[in-house]
Amino acid sequence: MHCAQRMMSAQLCLLACFILKVGLTLGLGKNQDIQFTFLLPAGSTECFYQTTRGNDNMEVEYQVIAGSGLDVGFALISPSGYKLVSDFRSSDGIHMVDPTEGGDYRLCFDNSFSKLSEKIVFFEVIINSQSSAGAGPDQWANVATTDSLVEYQLEDIRAMLDSVYQHLQRSLQVQASLRAFEARDRYLLEDNLWRVSFWSCLNLLVMLAVAAAQIYTLQHLFDDTKRVCT
Repeated sequence: MHCAQRMMSAQLCLLACFILKVGLTLGLGKNQDIQFTFLLPAGSTECFYQTTRGNDNMEVEYQVIAGSGLDVGFALISPSGYKLVSDFRSSDGIHMVDPTEGGDYRLCFDNSFSKLSEKIVFFEVIINSQSSAGAGPDQWANVATTDSLVEYQLEDIRAMLDSVYQHLQRSLQVQASLRAFEARDRYLLEDNLWRVSFWSCLNLLVMLAVAAAQIYTLQHLFDDTKRVCT
């Protein structure tokens, strides 16, 4: 039992490291969106902080992708100390904050109710900053107008580029969520495969034991009959 728990813990750690590496690779650059996967030990609580500006909107999504029960507690606390969200033993959730306060939001994941099982949790924070959306016109206004750009309006070009950028970022977010779902499904399949294999082997051993007992009983019945006849 201890060996099995150690092997399971090692697999969970490797899975968390793999997903964390991919998430950090996608999170490089000036993007404010964050994807993070971590290992939540049994009987513990982990908190993360996200800095926001005022009058922005923030979306928080989380899901448990591995661990017994696939459930954790979640709390979202505002910079002023108010608890905005409180989930108890939930496997996933999506929460919106609109508008946001200026300061640090606290995201806490609770696994204190589970004394034996550790969990792997994936969460994503998406911040749509209103201040950053309007930061581009000054930079575009400094671009010198040439004869080849007379037919195009500068605002239309900027709007199209912003739209392409937003669609690309949304694609990255969807891909990160799909990877988390795939990791959770893989964990469930492996766990179910181990259970099916164990009970199948146990049933096979019971059937063999019953067959051996029946053969032994029949042999003794025939031996007793021969002795009575003689």
